[in-house]
Amino acid sequence: MSLHYAFNGDADGLCALQQLRLADPAPATLVTGVKRDIELLRRVHASAGDTVVVLDVSLDRNRADLERLLRVGVQVRYFDHHFAGDVPAHPRFESHIDLSDEVWTSLLVDRHLGGRYRAWAIVAAFGDGLPAIGRAMAAAAGRDADATATMERIGVSLNYNAYGNAVTDLHFDPADLAEQMLTYADPVDFARACPAYVRLLAGYEDDLRKARAVTPALVAKGARVYVLPNAAWARRSTGSLANELVRVHTDCALAILTPKAGGGFVASVRVPQGRTPADEFCRGFDTGGGRRLAAGVNHIADSDVDRFTGAFRAKYST
Repeated sequence: MSLHYAFNGDADGLCALQQLRLADPAPATLVTGVKRDIELLRRVHASAGDTVVVLDVSLDRNRADLERLLRVGVQVRYFDHHFAGDVPAHPRFESHIDLSDEVWTSLLVDRHLGGRYRAWAIVAAFGDGLPAIGRAMAAAAGRDADATATMERIGVSLNYNAYGNAVTDLHFDPADLAEQMLTYADPVDFARACPAYVRLLAGYEDDLRKARAVTPALVAKGARVYVLPNAAWARRSTGSLANELVRVHTDCALAILTPKAGGGFVASVRVPQGRTPADEFCRGFDTGGGRRLAAGVNHIADSDVDRFTGAFRAKYST
């Protein structure tokens, strides 16, 4: 019997995986990719009696392969906070799915483990764009200001690493990064001792310096759209730029369009509370989905950019 983990390559997926592997260090096959690579179960080849643990990818986008695995006798545990659609009732399916706004996958794992490795759930909160919650959790855990700031930098850096058109855009394959993280029960020790963290932080700071210089393509009351250049640094910085802009333009819906190496664009969308949910808007386009406050579209053809921008302005400008 084998263990398989299918996990999003961003901070939330990595930190959820880290907690589970610290709790159970059994050998496992890792299946992951860039942040937008979410149909991961299609790459899981498990047999009757195996266990597959899915972390931080939409059940709705993996439904057919989930049903395939259950049909052949695989036990599946699913931790996620994205749009799920109908959740199956099956004796070999264990669901930890919660779509609440202030929930992230690592928090669901933290609840499952009774808080045993909570520091990594705090790191994920920072990476997932929830800094106020991360700071509150760190304070409740007795972490001082320096340790909290370190955990925030780790979360942001891990999340930044997952953005790209392909793994070749990234500084680290998320599967390799997961192996480098594994020996550290405390993320502060990871920051102090792991060379990967130094490289990630330096890359993040350099890419964000370039991204901050990009002027918006659309500025309307309540809505902004940014179009980044066709460069690896732009693809890497998309998520971090989006989270930073949310903190600056608190009353705006934001969309960032990033060119794909093979043509077309990826869209990242963030919206304030009380507006049309981001996932609802993005599901109006093929390959769109996500969460209420943060969602995206995996492919927008060059010819559809104006349609996307117009629809975004119509939906969110006030």
